[in-house]
Amino acid sequence: MTQRSLDPRAPWVISTHDLGRRPGSMRKMTPVLPAPVDLAVGMIGVPKDADVELDIRLEAVMEGVLVTGTARAPLHGECSRCLDPLTSEIEVDFQELFYYSADDALLGSAGGEDDLFLDGELLDLEPVFRDAVVLALPLSPVCSDDCAGLCTVCGVKLAEAGPDHGHEKLDPRWASLQGLVVDNEDDQEG
Repeated sequence: MTQRSLDPRAPWVISTHDLGRRPGSMRKMTPVLPAPVDLAVGMIGVPKDADVELDIRLEAVMEGVLVTGTARAPLHGECSRCLDPLTSEIEVDFQELFYYSADDALLGSAGGEDDLFLDGELLDLEPVFRDAVVLALPLSPVCSDDCAGLCTVCGVKLAEAGPDHGHEKLDPRWASLQGLVVDNEDDQEG
């Protein structure tokens, strides 16, 4: 008897028992699962345990079980320009074939190290979801397309600073001469 490495009670582990190994058999599911930990890139991500709405189809094929679906999840992070809090939602599509065995993977002419396999009648959808979401997350999220960001000199939000906001830029080579400027009325008259 082989020991299963997947916990059938884990939220992202799905049983394919009712599909059997009958090509053409199919099942649709719409579970709401808790988001896994560390599902973020840089300044934005899916909060741990947030509700992830799935709309998936499991279909038995000759080599294994084809999983096709859509996932919707909330996003939380910061705007990369102004650092304001940012909330949004992401929707990703995914499709993955879980092979019955390594022999079936070779029959399917794949045989790559990234192939996914069923553990008995169980499959783990978390890696598929994680890959789809992480690849779709924006590397530089913004609160709006026209966000002006922060002033690089003083750090004030440019949207609140107004159009006349600016800083005098003095060439550091001339900085020591700044105190030598003297108004002399005699120079202007003569």
